[in-house]
Amino acid sequence: MRTPVKFSFVLFSAVMFNLAAQAQLKMPAPSSTQTIVQEFGMGKITLTYSRPNVKGRAVFGAMEPFGKVWRTGANNATILQFSHDVTIAGHAVPAGEYGLFSIPGKSEWTVILNKNAKQWGAYTYKESDDLLRFTVKPVKMKAKTETFTMQFADVFAGSCTLQLAWENTQINIGLTTDFDTEVMAQIEKAMATDKKPYLQAAQYYYDYNKDINKALEWANAAEAANPKAEYIKYWKARIQLKAGDKAGAIATATAGAEIAKANKNDEYVRLNGNVIKEAK
Repeated sequence: MRTPVKFSFVLFSAVMFNLAAQAQLKMPAPSSTQTIVQEFGMGKITLTYSRPNVKGRAVFGAMEPFGKVWRTGANNATILQFSHDVTIAGHAVPAGEYGLFSIPGKSEWTVILNKNAKQWGAYTYKESDDLLRFTVKPVKMKAKTETFTMQFADVFAGSCTLQLAWENTQINIGLTTDFDTEVMAQIEKAMATDKKPYLQAAQYYYDYNKDINKALEWANAAEAANPKAEYIKYWKARIQLKAGDKAGAIATATAGAEIAKANKNDEYVRLNGNVIKEAK
């Protein structure tokens, strides 16, 4: 007997209504999501990715075949966002948001930065949207990484390494950024104002091997403005020591340590004391 169309529609609607009325369960995600925000240079890098587990499976060359584009994680493709321009493996990358894909290989991986950041998996990936591709050598690790892990290692002001590790494989991606041009422009502009950042500028020149005599000139100006500051004495002493004036460094650090003792500031008693030891 043929079921009337109207009755079929009513039955279908009732079933769908009952399904919609059922409680929706909240469960742990099979592959957890992690977002890392890493300060880098004058800005930051934001990394968002999903973290599958090995679960006793063979991963690269099996579950994730060699020679096939991989989302570099699970669920949505991995997203890298740069607030400032960076350089990745020698390639200039403008500030922006990108999808991070890869093609695993037994002896070489291809790493891909794609201009389409928001994709589910690699199902709609298009090579024509690639910003860049480059190759890296995988590293075999003795210890197994159960949960796919991405992290920033060896982080300095102008360089860091993005590490990807899963199962017994790790790859390392080098990143650099130019912060010096912006900082030097800031210093030049600030030194033309009435509120000159003498100590900050002196510290920067010391840390990044700029003109040490200019650093000392600014340290002297900072000291003149605040002669009872143990931390200024400490930095002036460090600059004097780097400039080769050991006697001056000892004298300045000794005065800094005495001020720190009077202020019950144990940290700067120790720091000024360290300069004295280095200078002797």
